[in-house]
Amino acid sequence: MPDAATPVLFLHGLWLHATSWSPWMELFGEHGYDAMAPGWPGDPDTVEEARANPDAMANHGIEDVTEHYGKIIDGLDRPPLLIGHSFGGMIAQKLLGQGRGIGAVAIDAAQIKGDLPLPLSALHATLPVFRNPANKHRTVGLTADQFAYAFGNAIPREESDALFERWTMPSPGRPLFEAAAANFVLHSPAKVDTRNEQRGPLLLTMSGQDHTVPEAVTKATLKQYKHSTAVTDLVEFRDRGHSLTIDSGWREVADGTLSWLREHGL
Repeated sequence: MPDAATPVLFLHGLWLHATSWSPWMELFGEHGYDAMAPGWPGDPDTVEEARANPDAMANHGIEDVTEHYGKIIDGLDRPPLLIGHSFGGMIAQKLLGQGRGIGAVAIDAAQIKGDLPLPLSALHATLPVFRNPANKHRTVGLTADQFAYAFGNAIPREESDALFERWTMPSPGRPLFEAAAANFVLHSPAKVDTRNEQRGPLLLTMSGQDHTVPEAVTKATLKQYKHSTAVTDLVEFRDRGHSLTIDSGWREVADGTLSWLREHGL
């Protein structure tokens, strides 16, 4: 069992509220970790408040979010473990590369600068944002149908709709525009220091049915770490989609994460 003082910072991605990590936080607390899941800049405390006042979250980009979590880390007694999903997984990698965490788990993480594949399913999943260039400076929500395609395609529709009602909120479009343009921008905020050999261990996960972050994206990210001797592992959840952290199979992913952390003394 880890030191009871070991903090774990859970980072959510687009369209899910930070409270969607609640089951994970309870489980990690039972295993002796100090678990916390602060939201992105402007995120209110509840899903209902986020839906009622989406403008508070508008126009926050990747660097804003990274520095927001960086300031939270600076206030801790020791560097935390970082566990992120989707864009939260990208942010976790950025923070780990900056030496602001002792290890990280990036669950179906959004593409970073240097990833070349852009599968059609990912384009379709993010179309609600990209269909209007003005969405870069706005928040955008998903419909239940859009959520079912982007997150819930590997689970029954009834479960997808229940997750949509419980956890979803509008999110800023800016991170998606920044990630899409990353390979054309010299100092893109989607850049991750993949060559850092002093960083802690990193686990990347990919899901065989994920429409939003298909396996090709995660494999491209893994390839970028080949120049570092630091630990970089990959695990596949073959039959899972992008909802893997919140759907009825979340415990499989969480237990796998805990096993990997124990394996690396984290």
